[in-house]
Amino acid sequence: MTTSATNTLRTIGPRNPSGDPEPHWLATLLGNIDGMVYRCRNDHEWTMEFVSDGCTRLTGYAPSDLLFNGRVSFQQIIHPDDRRRVREATEQAIAERRRFEIEYRIVRADGQSRWVWERGIGVFDRDGTVRAIEGLIQDITARKEAERRYRSLFDNAIEGIFRTTADGRYLEANPALAQIYGFDSPEELIATLRDIRRQLYVDPTRREEFMRLVKMHGSITGFESQVYRKNGEIIWISENARAVFDDAGEVLYYEGTVEDITERKLYQARIEQQANFDMLTGLANRSLLQERLERAIAVAASQGTRLAVAFVDLDRFKLVNDSLGHQVGDELLKEVASRLRACVREFDTVARLGGDEFVLILNAQAGPEAVRGVIERVSAAIAQPWITEWGEIHVTSSIGVAIYPEDGADAPTLLRHADAAMYRAKDSGRSNAQFFTDELNAMMSERLELDSKLRRALERRQFVLHFQPCVELRTGRIVGAEALIRWNLPDHGPVEPQRFIPLAEETGLIVPIGRWVLHEACRQGKAWLDAGLPPMTISVNVSPRQFRQDNLVRTVVDALQSSGFDGRLLELELTENLVMLDAPQLLATMDELKQLGVRIAVDDFGTGYSSLSYLKRFPVDRLKIDRSFVQDVPGDPDDATIVRAIVALGHNLGLRVVAEGVETEEQRRFLLDCACDEVQGYFFGRPATAAELTQLLRP
Repeated sequence: MTTSATNTLRTIGPRNPSGDPEPHWLATLLGNIDGMVYRCRNDHEWTMEFVSDGCTRLTGYAPSDLLFNGRVSFQQIIHPDDRRRVREATEQAIAERRRFEIEYRIVRADGQSRWVWERGIGVFDRDGTVRAIEGLIQDITARKEAERRYRSLFDNAIEGIFRTTADGRYLEANPALAQIYGFDSPEELIATLRDIRRQLYVDPTRREEFMRLVKMHGSITGFESQVYRKNGEIIWISENARAVFDDAGEVLYYEGTVEDITERKLYQARIEQQANFDMLTGLANRSLLQERLERAIAVAASQGTRLAVAFVDLDRFKLVNDSLGHQVGDELLKEVASRLRACVREFDTVARLGGDEFVLILNAQAGPEAVRGVIERVSAAIAQPWITEWGEIHVTSSIGVAIYPEDGADAPTLLRHADAAMYRAKDSGRSNAQFFTDELNAMMSERLELDSKLRRALERRQFVLHFQPCVELRTGRIVGAEALIRWNLPDHGPVEPQRFIPLAEETGLIVPIGRWVLHEACRQGKAWLDAGLPPMTISVNVSPRQFRQDNLVRTVVDALQSSGFDGRLLELELTENLVMLDAPQLLATMDELKQLGVRIAVDDFGTGYSSLSYLKRFPVDRLKIDRSFVQDVPGDPDDATIVRAIVALGHNLGLRVVAEGVETEEQRRFLLDCACDEVQGYFFGRPATAAELTQLLRP
């Protein structure tokens, strides 16, 4: 059976006018096609009369196995769940005398399921009888898997994602968008909303404004509007979008994301409607205190600064109130409120919680000692005698202080800790101030000493750069190095970066330090080039404060010009959180940097914002997977899934992907299987001095 089938395979097929088989080159040509060329009968089994040698690569069966159903019919190879669909689509195309294209699954000889794409056409006799079907079948499993990963990200995103035409029709929408607008599915949304201007926006002119701004800037961020849901309910949304143009400069479509901000808008409206101030003293009340404290924490977190929360309780207020009456007590509270306001700056907050309890929010504090100075001023002001018609009244205060971020990262925690410290002050004999913990007092001295030494470290040349190699995973070749600052104190030895870098951020010293790192990294990169070593990328981290306070572009230009280093070999690493702090300003800065040839990397990717829209808008070159996701792969299935998803996402966006913290052979193999581009970690090399890395770089 095998011999006869093979002979038939070699003789059957297209013939020249003389009736002889086509020459051997045709068989070779068909065998080299990526896929299986076939000719089959239009019967129930799709009986094959000819199959090319690509059959084995595609199905795992030899051509003779399929030829005339020698071992198995092609009907049996088609996945059972797809057979009916394939037959109906094929028969309909044949009946209409047109070509057909269809995607379906097959089951290979080894039992593995694969996706294939088939394109074919019926061959008819003169009387219209179907003589055969001819076509090509190719394996598209890799593409289907990539589509599945993209679709998973698209379908599972928590933000609404859309593409719309310029005339206001939806081309594509994800389930989150359908849910935001109250539809049961994206398909229902697309079919229903045929005119976004009139059907969606409460104010139709918002659509014109949307298009005007996108046309002017190319993209739009935080565009807020009121829209109708399917049931007529009105909600608030915020859109981030951009226009995609054709070669003629005409808009092909708009694409972007949508966030439901109704709750935030309602909250703002409630705050505005409520009384935000204490009726007696005119100070902020509890509600406004909570809002301002949360806002102050957000600002401090973004700027790397401190703030202090102080609970102030009057020590002898109850005695005054009981002996002289509530009227005198109220007047005393108003006098205390006035003195507290005089002790703080305009952008600080003084609030009254009720009774004789007050709270201060002291923003942008340089350190605990600065806070202590304010608290001493407050204590002295309250202790001043109050001269009244009833005589001279003396009151003192017990004050408790909590400092962000040391004593709490959120408003409830800071308020609770400051309140606890205030009670310790009362327990200590009243008329004094206490910080949240005794350990904080000891830490203040240590941090002040470290701050003092840090301020002199640059002028004393105590900093040095180490470089950690970045390795191309496929070849094992060193293609870059990340510059890492190290600090050596003559009387102390090395200071851990996690100790002095946060302090430098808080005090603003990170700006001159970061400037030195950039200049030194460029100088060393040029030195390696001058030594005849192969070109490689030098990566430098940029801190949030350095980005905000320093003219970063000017600093980069100065570093490149003074060193002679090629800007195309310089890479700046921005954290994911920094990317989302001030998107418009960051985008403008990135564009200027790209004009210099500088590359942009997003560091610690996956640990910050879930929003992915900035990856489309910003000119990013590389994603660096945070070490927290790498350290437990491949053993941890969740981390493994995250790493694969980030690699796939980066590649789909045209970005190179770097994995940090690689320490084992198992991690290396896993990342290689994931098609990760580059890696860093102890497995390939610890941070080394320039001289040590030079030895590694020499051929």
